[in-house]
Amino acid sequence: MKIQFIGGARTVTGSCYVLDTGRHQILIDCGMFQGNKELDQWNEQDFPFDPVKIAAVVLTHAHIDHSGLIPKLCKQGFAGSIIATHSTAELCSIMLPDSGHIQEAEAEWYNRKRRRRGRPEIKPLYTEEDARRCLSHFKGIPYDEYTEVVPGITIRMRDAGHILGSAIVEMWVKESEESGTCKLVFSGDLGSKRQAIVKDPAFIDEADYVFIESTYGDRLHGERVDRSEILGGIVRTIQEQGGNIIIPSFSVGRTQEIIYELSELLHKGKIAPLPVFVDNPLAIEATRIFRRNQEVFDEESQQYLRQGVDPLSFPGLQFVESVEESQRLNRVVSGTIIISSSGMCEAGRIKHHLKHHLWRPKSHIVFVGYQAQGTLGRRIVDGAKRVRIFGEDIKVSAQIHNIEGFSAHADQAGLLEWLAGFVRQPKKVFIVHGEEDVSLHFAKIVNETLGLDAHVPYRFETVTYGEAIEVTAHVLAEKEQSELPSGLAHALENVKLASLEVQNILQSQALSSAQKQEVLERLAACVEALEQMAQDCEV
Repeated sequence: MKIQFIGGARTVTGSCYVLDTGRHQILIDCGMFQGNKELDQWNEQDFPFDPVKIAAVVLTHAHIDHSGLIPKLCKQGFAGSIIATHSTAELCSIMLPDSGHIQEAEAEWYNRKRRRRGRPEIKPLYTEEDARRCLSHFKGIPYDEYTEVVPGITIRMRDAGHILGSAIVEMWVKESEESGTCKLVFSGDLGSKRQAIVKDPAFIDEADYVFIESTYGDRLHGERVDRSEILGGIVRTIQEQGGNIIIPSFSVGRTQEIIYELSELLHKGKIAPLPVFVDNPLAIEATRIFRRNQEVFDEESQQYLRQGVDPLSFPGLQFVESVEESQRLNRVVSGTIIISSSGMCEAGRIKHHLKHHLWRPKSHIVFVGYQAQGTLGRRIVDGAKRVRIFGEDIKVSAQIHNIEGFSAHADQAGLLEWLAGFVRQPKKVFIVHGEEDVSLHFAKIVNETLGLDAHVPYRFETVTYGEAIEVTAHVLAEKEQSELPSGLAHALENVKLASLEVQNILQSQALSSAQKQEVLERLAACVEALEQMAQDCEV
């Protein structure tokens, strides 16, 4: 049995792992890379496996960094089932077509430039129609029930506490009739106990191998009461002194949580009623899906419902769907809250609102989610004095707030608590879904605090269960003991990883004679360059 890390390895986005039992290949997630141009280009690369040979996809939740390449997978020949919770399947029915629409819009934007310069047009990664076609592959399943994915692989979905429908995947793998059963656990994205609306993450008793996210593996969040008080304080400020609040927010999960928190502040009398605009068609439709799936809400939300109170509604909440309505909001200079996307400010209507408010000293820009390196949101949070939006240089005079307590991801303490819940200690823990320095830091904490064997895989690294586990650990130990300058050691490590990537692709894809010849020629050139470097080093 082998697992290859396609994405989510030393980066937060692009989660995708290939499990190969010898009889079947399945994917755990098939996410899109997000954050900067280099990561965007990774989405364009060929899959290092044959989509036709993938028997099924097990999807932990609907966020695009976990689901966003599913339409591309289907477009290239995947014909199996996509297994997810019912709520995840329903959310994907709106999120994937929306992603396809964005791909088409971005391609058209680039093509207008390319046509003016006489360059050939580019095609979108996939279209809205491509995304709609892939929805027929989805198979919704309930939490806590055993489901056979393919012969020899059985799963059970458990609450992950991240967004509606999010799941921890327990997976039992039996390679053959003669072999024993190996249990894998994929955390997906773990939420925190402070999370509104959704249930807390389930604890798992045992596993042979665990794959755990590490988005916030290097920090602690504030208490939920603190984040609510901070948000309430900002609202009271604009009600007393004027100005608007602009909240960049993820469409699914975070927007609904902000609505919930504002509803609670109003019901408790901590803020006065005011207009709140959700300017995001996708978030509006997602909120409707949340309301249709109230049976999976947590106990606190259920209590509100039993009292006849809708926790996702309050007087003054208004949904903005048309572009014309959105544009009219730019004329409102004081006393309102505008919640819009994208959450990292890279696209969508939020960029228009930032353009009209970043320069205003009385405006408050409130970040309530993770901002990846290289994004507009990250630059603003990091204190940029000026930013460019739609080609215009904008001075940042607004008041900037970053409320980390709203994160839908568990912090370091929450991740450690979840890992400590295993009654039988896993043989190995793979630290994924985190920026490289964060994942490495968290792996060290896991080892020192819990005594677990933790490893941070590289992209395209393949682990074979058995002897190769020890080989991987040995290679890591050699890297840590290197006395070379860090930059040189890292570059040499990348050379080795690149060779492994080439090897994996060659093993997984059939090449024509001409393609094989080109590979041989290029490898020969690489060998020649390496030999020259070795000679230079001897001198």
